[in-house]
Amino acid sequence: MNGVLALAAIIMLVLLFLKVPVYISVLGGAMVYFVMNPDVNSIVFAQQAITGAESISLLAIPFFVCAGVMMNYTGVTKRIMDFCEVLTGRMYGGLAQVNVLLSTLMGGLSGSNLADAAMEAKMLVPEMVKKGFSLEFSSVVTAVSAMITPLIPPGISMILYGCIANVSIGDLFLSGLGIGATMCIVMMIVVRFMSKKRGYAPLRTTRVSGKEWIAATKPAILPLCLPIIIIGGIRIGLFTATEAGAVAIIYAILLGIIFREMRWSDLKQGLKETVCTTSSIMLIVAAACVFSWVLTKERIPQQLTEWIVSTIDNKYIFLLVVNIFLIIVGMFIEGNASMIILVPLLHPIALEYGINEIHFAMTYIFNNAIGAISPPMGTLMFVTCGITGCKTGKFIREAVPFYIMLLGILLLITYVPWVSTGLLTLFG
Repeated sequence: MNGVLALAAIIMLVLLFLKVPVYISVLGGAMVYFVMNPDVNSIVFAQQAITGAESISLLAIPFFVCAGVMMNYTGVTKRIMDFCEVLTGRMYGGLAQVNVLLSTLMGGLSGSNLADAAMEAKMLVPEMVKKGFSLEFSSVVTAVSAMITPLIPPGISMILYGCIANVSIGDLFLSGLGIGATMCIVMMIVVRFMSKKRGYAPLRTTRVSGKEWIAATKPAILPLCLPIIIIGGIRIGLFTATEAGAVAIIYAILLGIIFREMRWSDLKQGLKETVCTTSSIMLIVAAACVFSWVLTKERIPQQLTEWIVSTIDNKYIFLLVVNIFLIIVGMFIEGNASMIILVPLLHPIALEYGINEIHFAMTYIFNNAIGAISPPMGTLMFVTCGITGCKTGKFIREAVPFYIMLLGILLLITYVPWVSTGLLTLFG
């Protein structure tokens, strides 16, 4: 039986390497297991695919995807960008600093790192190149800063992890604020030193006047309130994470009415984009649930737990091994697909070592985020390069300092749990 499972896993990986769509690759591997195993009723294949996508908690995904899409049609992005320019105008790096801060603030609105990267690649990279930034540096800053999006609520990765591991999504959201803020600050420092060394000048040298502050801040106040409303409402029990998604949609539409920048055609286009994005995510979820059932039936999680616990007697070494493993996996497998397959395996083991579930969740999600810009299959890297026209080889060479930065942040998150759990301790 293990031979059949091994064959199914190999076929799945081969299909993934051949860039077959993720859900087809995962379903293909699972189908091999069911076809070659006559003792298993094939009806289970369909049952698991359907029930895996029927979780009420997963309704948060289309809601937040829709809210993020609607934000792009309400003029929110331009208002947030003007606000970022005022905040970072006198810093070395100019538009590169705007890029990082915009990703952080928009992460709390869009929830999708690919959408964030695509938006900034279209809006900011051409302007950065005009200002004298190299195309490679502009593309790398755009892709790496988009990594912040899944770390800031309402990141889709946190919703998926919470549903899979039965962890409080509200707690993950609150923890994500600390991780996202840490990533933003460290990246702005790195961008500052690189920009000063290369002569990338600030946007302005004069102080920002009071009128300019008010003119830039006033339009940004309402959009920036959304993450506060989401987390605050969940924490005080006003609504669940799923209901928060519906609240976010209503809030986004209200902003469109207030700013008078959303038309009926925008609403219809936004709903169409929501359906397409949600469908792609849910197909992966359904496929991965089938494969997860296969792993559970073969008792792989239990056997893996027993082997690791008997082999590694130190939780810090376990975390190091998990980090190395997840970085390698992230280079080849899309983050959401790997999460649905691996979280049921690794989460129980982490609990056996006494590791805080929120701490481990954010460590896992950050590893997934690194995988999104890592060759050979980093989705963020390809989306950004595809829009900006940057060569992949030049992108990777330019990204070396940022890879070092990301590994440093990963070690900080892994071995200083307070970075993940500090806000929970303060507000829990």
